[in-house]
Amino acid sequence: MSDLPHERLAASFREQVTAGDLPDPGNVSAASVGLSKQALLRLFESQLMSRHLDYAARRFGKTGQTFYSIGSAGHEGNAALAAILRPTDMAFLHYRSGAFLIERLRQRPGSTPLWDMALSFAASAEDPVSGGRHKVLGSHALNVPPQTSTIASHLPKAVGTAYAVTLARRLRFADALLPEDAVVVANFGDASANHSTATGAINNAALAGYRGLPLPLILVCEDNGIGISVPTPDGWIAASYGNRPGLHYLRADGGNLLDVAAVTREALAIARGRRQPVFVHLSTVRLMGHAGSDLENVYRPSEEISAAEAADPLLMSAGIVLAEGLLDRRGVLELDAQLAARVDRVMRAACERPRLRSAAEVKASIIPQAKTSGVELSADFQWREGLSAVDARAAQTPQHLSRLISLTLGGILSSTANSLIFGEDVGRKGGVYGATTQLQSAFGNARIFDTVLDEQSILGLAIGLAHNGMIPIPEIQFLAYVHNAEDQIRGEAATLAFFSDGKLSNPMVIRIAGLAYQRGFGGHFHNDNALAVFRDIPGLILACPSRGDDAVRMLRGCYRLAAEQGRVVVFLEPIALYGVKDLLTDGDGGMSYRYDQIDGELQPGELGIEGVVGDADLAIVSYGNGAYLSRRALAELTESGAKIRLIDLRWLTPVDMPNLLEALSGARRCLIVDECRRSGSPSEALMTGLMEARWRGPVSRLTAEDSFIPLGPASYEVLPSQVGIVDAAKALLEQSIEA
Repeated sequence: MSDLPHERLAASFREQVTAGDLPDPGNVSAASVGLSKQALLRLFESQLMSRHLDYAARRFGKTGQTFYSIGSAGHEGNAALAAILRPTDMAFLHYRSGAFLIERLRQRPGSTPLWDMALSFAASAEDPVSGGRHKVLGSHALNVPPQTSTIASHLPKAVGTAYAVTLARRLRFADALLPEDAVVVANFGDASANHSTATGAINNAALAGYRGLPLPLILVCEDNGIGISVPTPDGWIAASYGNRPGLHYLRADGGNLLDVAAVTREALAIARGRRQPVFVHLSTVRLMGHAGSDLENVYRPSEEISAAEAADPLLMSAGIVLAEGLLDRRGVLELDAQLAARVDRVMRAACERPRLRSAAEVKASIIPQAKTSGVELSADFQWREGLSAVDARAAQTPQHLSRLISLTLGGILSSTANSLIFGEDVGRKGGVYGATTQLQSAFGNARIFDTVLDEQSILGLAIGLAHNGMIPIPEIQFLAYVHNAEDQIRGEAATLAFFSDGKLSNPMVIRIAGLAYQRGFGGHFHNDNALAVFRDIPGLILACPSRGDDAVRMLRGCYRLAAEQGRVVVFLEPIALYGVKDLLTDGDGGMSYRYDQIDGELQPGELGIEGVVGDADLAIVSYGNGAYLSRRALAELTESGAKIRLIDLRWLTPVDMPNLLEALSGARRCLIVDECRRSGSPSEALMTGLMEARWRGPVSRLTAEDSFIPLGPASYEVLPSQVGIVDAAKALLEQSIEA
């Protein structure tokens, strides 16, 4: 027998079917679990299709024609999940779900599951899901958002989507994308169940169930007993999740289609009928190693490999088909041979189809190609509509930054039906710094609410709400806290457009309180000045206002970007400026603005320009606290007669270099004031951009030190200061300019 796992498995299947050496399916019949004979035969066909795709991926992968050969072999029992669920039940799948996807695709008339998946295996530009960017399991039409190599990172958004179904029903949200009685399913492996993302998501689901909150969710752990090369201890999954309060635990033999079907129906009775979360534990086997390049005989005993192959679910399914009288042994072998030949033809044809050939083609899907939210705001959209519901008096008197943000959020909630605000302490408390004050009392606890203290769950909830047609505005309480959950932005929200060929998106505006300069409170957990985590995520927009009127217009613009373009936007709010009312002297009101006098909105690339226009001795480029300090320094510097211009970037990703260069026109020198660390800061990109544009004139930058922020007065020793800006500007002004 061949030493190649795929050849050995294929041969063993044929031999055991020929000999009638098949597992006993027991006394359970297809009819007893609600499957017709036609449905059962279709399930067996879907399993065989998935298996032969895996075999073909191994063969064609050796010649470089297909890629990423992590397969589904051993997990084909999940086809029964797809058969029992509805196509309107959103499914977040892990990479061993080929049979599930094939079965769901076959439920749509005219579908071509083998062709579609072969194009994905071959990374063809004609792949209808990702457009050739990755081998993904997904379907835009059948509620399977595309997934790639997930290590439980999809579980928070599965929990979020299930909650979105409940919330849409509660709000009577007319534009919901999922039916009111939809169920959300997510599957994952036993090794992934140990990941902090999984444990957090499952805990969040259990907490919802414990509190009696409706959550129509089915979490499916497909337990094959090993994670790449590391065994999962026997009984660990059952011991960990078998008795969790708030979570129904069901178990099934994942190798037996009839058992999976029966347990799925039981899970649906709980999730759809009672709207409670369910944990389904399927025992499975992993066949052919972790992936095509994995030689499992290096780390796995031969007897263990043989035992797994003896438990091949296709053998059990063949036995069920024979017992039901659907096919005889010859018919099973003929069906297997027919599908093997069909898959081979399809794969050969797919490998000849064109692939992406340029960087422009690859990047075309980073920004969503269509308005996925169904929302379009008019150019003169009335952002201040309904202000009386929040605080009309406050809108008519000068306010500081945090109050202006609160009023802006109130305007958004008043003017739109699909916006939601949530996070830690944003509800009754109104936020740690009052940026959501009075909103819950005005709009109710369905549209503005507190969450568990878990950033992964907060961002996963945002993704899930977006999957059901809403525009979430989650709050992360401090910038340092986002690092606990950055993969929910980087690996999930921001990649959906890329992996869906621009056809899907996760629109949201993530509000984050951050940056340094807080007085009397601090340490690096509350004074984080690291933005690199956002700057290298393709397609993400990072906004950072330095004054209240800008914050109002920018936040409105951010919401439009999310609502109309499906963009992922991070709105970074400088904590130290939240309560600042004055600019130069006590009582001058230079940082206070009347909300009812702030019209319009701002979009990426729109810069704030203050001071001298035309010819200038120096231009200071900054943002956030740096722009505030530079304004104060500007007043001091201009007393000496220097002609100085301040350019407030406002938008840190992407930086519109052509627009910035135009704003620098006429300036002889440039000082970049960057409150972030010298390494990995926005100023690095600005310096590079100026160099590449061959900008003439002396340029320097003043940044924070490469240090965490200490507690107390020492924090100011590692940050740019007003004195430091004045000194750096004077040093530049003393440099002569070449003719």
